[in-house]
Amino acid sequence: MHPYLFFVGDFPIRSYGLILSLSIILATGVAYFLAREDKKLQSNIVDLGIYCGIAGLLGARLWDVFFFDWSYYQHHITEIFNVWQGGMAIQGGVFLGVITGILYARKKGIDILRGLDIVAPAIILGQSLGRCANLLNGDAFGAPTGGSFGILYPDTSLAYHTYGAQPLWPAEIWEGQLDIVIFALLLLFRSFPHAKGQAFALYVMLYSGVRFFLEYLRGDYTDLIFGLFTSAQTTSLGAIVLAIIAFLYLGHRKETSPASKGKTKKPPV
Repeated sequence: MHPYLFFVGDFPIRSYGLILSLSIILATGVAYFLAREDKKLQSNIVDLGIYCGIAGLLGARLWDVFFFDWSYYQHHITEIFNVWQGGMAIQGGVFLGVITGILYARKKGIDILRGLDIVAPAIILGQSLGRCANLLNGDAFGAPTGGSFGILYPDTSLAYHTYGAQPLWPAEIWEGQLDIVIFALLLLFRSFPHAKGQAFALYVMLYSGVRFFLEYLRGDYTDLIFGLFTSAQTTSLGAIVLAIIAFLYLGHRKETSPASKGKTKKPPV
């Protein structure tokens, strides 16, 4: 783990912030490439990346503070925005980022469902890179494996302060890798005929499913709601149900994506 990449005088350049910034920039670049099929969206992608990126960071932090760590931060208000201590909830980041994007799209007259389908692969790619930031920072770590295998975190990390020198499940690594699989599946799905909005609904389903099961290996937040699931698992279950309903409803409407229409062969003259 390398929380600090280097110092400029006494000012630390933290790997966490640098990788998160890189993830937003690269995700915006991928979204720009994918939006070539919608010139109006493409011309607004950079602005969308900036606004949604800032909103995503804010949402991720506030979601973590108020849903996971409020018992601590209510007594340490001045540390709420100390993101390098760990504590960025991806679910909150995606939620506020998407809401911001929808509001921006409505203002600019962009087709919202089509836009969500286009940027969905870029979002999950950004999430994957974000997990690299977690690994370098030593947070979003797994629970003890109970054996001689697993990740050994350095004594400067939050993971070490929580579990000591025990090998931990590589939860954040596996999530980052599975996010890449979802990225590929979304690109494949979008190459076939589908209704507008279904690609984004599929993204929500796939990521929420991955997150639900990986939570069983996480060791940073272990409190259960009603003794059943963690907060992230509860959120994931709700997201899966809503995404399935949306996927089926959008398919029933049969409003075909313009990208899919473009792939339909014309009848012979």
